[in-house]
Amino acid sequence: MTRLENLIPVAGDEMDADHMLGRVHSTDSFGTVDGPGTRFVVFLQGCLYRCLYCHNRDTWDLNAGELRSVGELVEEIIPYQPFMEMSEGGVTVTGGEPLLQAQFVYRLFKSLKHLGFHTCLDTNGYAVHYDDTLDALLSFTDLVMLDIKQINPERHKTLVGVSNQYALKFARYLAEREKKLWIRYVVVPGYSDDLDDADELARFVAQLGNVEKVELLPFHQLGEHKWKEMGEEYALSDITPPSSETMKRISAVFNSYGLATGEY
Repeated sequence: MTRLENLIPVAGDEMDADHMLGRVHSTDSFGTVDGPGTRFVVFLQGCLYRCLYCHNRDTWDLNAGELRSVGELVEEIIPYQPFMEMSEGGVTVTGGEPLLQAQFVYRLFKSLKHLGFHTCLDTNGYAVHYDDTLDALLSFTDLVMLDIKQINPERHKTLVGVSNQYALKFARYLAEREKKLWIRYVVVPGYSDDLDDADELARFVAQLGNVEKVELLPFHQLGEHKWKEMGEEYALSDITPPSSETMKRISAVFNSYGLATGEY
């Protein structure tokens, strides 16, 4: 698997950590759906998943985005700290796929933790390298939100183009480290709304022991315009969002294993 940080000119020593560069797609100073409380959200560039419903299609390109330093981002984030603290929020790094730039995220989170910020890593678990950088990054990470798109390996590959073995392996690794974890599961009619698949996923998640909750996210077509702007076909244009009844049934499956999902 490609590692995006290897494509970026970065400072190589701890003394110059603030000058390390990462490819950033965009930022959002008032995120409310990317972890607890009000969040400053950093969207990094580059992803190896090819989700049929991706609402950030413009983040896939490994060579796009803006090169920004750790120090620049920290300076942008600091003014929002009082608002985040009032809601017990913090900073979330997402993408694209942030683990393609693991060293950059590690340096960013280390700086933010020293300033008292809550840190959250939003990942699909595909680009994980089990090395010292990952351990260092997780030591400065308060919460991991892990997307598991499908527990069935074949349906997972149909939906996102790659195997789910990497996400499941990462979930087990986080459990071994007792790292606080939220699981995210997008319910796509015809692709991930099967109750047997939901039951198998719920059984897997319940066995981990470190999952605070499961976020069930109903499929939507809000990112379709990005595909069209890029001259590409949006394969799920005829798929409608799941009904409230479907969401309630899937929620009930997870609840039966003692997993919190919210109200539907």
